[in-house]
Amino acid sequence: MDLKSFQELKNEWDALLSRLTNDFGLEPDLQAVLFLIGVQELGQGAKDFSKQEKQDLMHIAICRILSEFGYYRLLGLDEEGWPHWQHVKALPKLTLKEQDILLKRGALSYFKKEVGFFSPDHN
Repeated sequence: MDLKSFQELKNEWDALLSRLTNDFGLEPDLQAVLFLIGVQELGQGAKDFSKQEKQDLMHIAICRILSEFGYYRLLGLDEEGWPHWQHVKALPKLTLKEQDILLKRGALSYFKKEVGFFSPDHN
């Protein structure tokens, strides 16, 4: 990733965090952003989730994000409305930083497409 692309990603990520901070009152980290995506994908609204459900919501978010890159495919919903995903191709070996960048890119794409968030250049 070149320096310009990295700076653009950082600017968009910072703008997303700023917006979420304004909306929710606390500055989220990547895990909190994944949790929000998982709640959105579940579609059951905000409620108290068990520790296991919170982990499941983050898994849903990661699968949803990685589906944009062709790594997962939605199989459908179970009887309780929880989405289930199928792993369809292996992820390349990535460093932790590369994993972080991939998830941030996917989260930004998700918020742009599904929630209507636009980068600072488009507001």
